[in-house]
Amino acid sequence: MLLLIIRGIYIVICVSALATFSFRNERSVPEIVRNYPVQAFFVTVGLSMFILLVDVATPRKRVETVSAIYFGLLIGVMLAYLLNLAMKPLFDMPEIFGREGAAFQGGMTLLSLLMLPYWCISFLLQTKNQFRFVIPYVEFSRELKGGRPLVLDSSALIDGRIADVVDTNIVDSEFIVPQFILQEVQDIADSHDKLRRSRGRRGLDVLKKLQQDPKVDIRVHEFEPRGAKTVDQKLVELTRELNGRLVTNDVNLNKLAGVQGVAVINLNDIANALKPRFIPGEHVRIRIIKEGEGAGQGVGYLDDGTMVVVEQGNREIGRDVDTVVTSVLQNSAGRMIFSRLVDNDR
Repeated sequence: MLLLIIRGIYIVICVSALATFSFRNERSVPEIVRNYPVQAFFVTVGLSMFILLVDVATPRKRVETVSAIYFGLLIGVMLAYLLNLAMKPLFDMPEIFGREGAAFQGGMTLLSLLMLPYWCISFLLQTKNQFRFVIPYVEFSRELKGGRPLVLDSSALIDGRIADVVDTNIVDSEFIVPQFILQEVQDIADSHDKLRRSRGRRGLDVLKKLQQDPKVDIRVHEFEPRGAKTVDQKLVELTRELNGRLVTNDVNLNKLAGVQGVAVINLNDIANALKPRFIPGEHVRIRIIKEGEGAGQGVGYLDDGTMVVVEQGNREIGRDVDTVVTSVLQNSAGRMIFSRLVDNDR
């Protein structure tokens, strides 16, 4: 609402000021304006409204991008001024440029004012993630948030455990959700399949919860890496560019990022690290609910969802039995416990 008021005030001021300028018949006004006041009024109003049109057409502006352009222009003009100041004695030497020293100096000034600002703007735009010291205001609040940013995958949002991790207050880094990941979750939420739609909506709910949490610094990153075709490769390239860490529970994405040297935080690894340890010989009471893939196997689950495979347990389906752990299989995809029935229960 405030922005609309500011834009309205800008329009009123521009129209009033330019009308006064165009229809004032005084010598301080250029002759062409005095001869064609109506045309001059509409041309100048059109030029002033062009800036407003550019502002409305680009609603999502990034502070670091605008700052890079501003500082690039400022530094470029300053370098051009210093260069021309240093070259002026050279152009004043008649034995080199003769009587045309001033003309050559004018050409040099024009070229430097065109080339140096462009080069500085281009350089800062391409390296805006490394020149934070130039603009302390832009990155000051983010530096207080800790170390490298955490790039969230769609699987991490849909899984939902990342919100629980944040509630523990052990994470103080900035969270980044790429625009293409947000679009992917939105597409899943709009799916015709009921299960996929439910998972997508849960991902959006988790993102909303993170955005509303005052302890979390989270933003949507709109830039997409060039040349990357798949979503996984885009994630890896973006994480590398931001010098961040990728948060996911997708095993294949974990492997892809690891091969390319990108740091990964796997939510399954975190969950496995916090689960109680089972070692061979421990007793576990489990309810067998179905048959396993192997001959004679029965399958049950612990309260945290860990699968327990019981040898010769297919005959005990639907019953609670005591088992002895024989081995534990743990990887990034989860944990699986293998056990056998206690002899005295047989």
